[in-house]
Amino acid sequence: MIQLELAGENALILYLSAEISAQNLSQLQQLQHQIRSLLDKQLQELLPSYASLLIVLKPQHQGLLAIKTMLEQQLVLCAASTEQLGQLLTLPVYYHNAWDLDHVAHKAGLTTEQVIELHQAEEYRVYAIGFAPGFAYLGELDARLATARLKSPRPKVPKGAVAIADRQTAVYPAESPGGWNILGLCPTSLFEPEHAGTAKPLMPFAVGDRVRFQSISREEFLALGGQLPQELC
Repeated sequence: MIQLELAGENALILYLSAEISAQNLSQLQQLQHQIRSLLDKQLQELLPSYASLLIVLKPQHQGLLAIKTMLEQQLVLCAASTEQLGQLLTLPVYYHNAWDLDHVAHKAGLTTEQVIELHQAEEYRVYAIGFAPGFAYLGELDARLATARLKSPRPKVPKGAVAIADRQTAVYPAESPGGWNILGLCPTSLFEPEHAGTAKPLMPFAVGDRVRFQSISREEFLALGGQLPQELC
């Protein structure tokens, strides 16, 4: 069921069921295409999340209530397609036990090699982007690797840290505080602010895209432009 509510003077928010699922993601992608077609030049921006879609209108729209009624009447919630939507991005990872790799392995009753293998085995979907530009929430992690966030977040997580929390994984696009369990480092830059105003994308992925991880050596990591934190040098 589609639930559509007012979200300000120039915005509506659309809700699906509250679960995190590939089906919701597929349906949100289909709804985005419909909304762009229906609203055309009145639409300013669409901001998807796990099971919701914020619809931001330009100030000169025809009337929020009229648009809400029109969308409720004309939007069609299609059955989720089994087609693999979105581009596939492969991210290299230098896995290292300097942080939480051993902890995750011990908790799961696995070796570190098995943790690395399971982390690489999945094809993850980009469910949402935040809390920082380029930080993509990727799911779903193999249930055997599900690990709670750290009780005390680290004051400084290195740029490129590949981490897991619960059944999600992500790559920190910049140095920042963080409480996820770090498995390794990725040398790929995930946010390029200098691309603003150009045809080049700010990020290499969007909501709905797919991500895989591929293990690389320390030498390969450095050759790809990766920088090691002081504790690994």
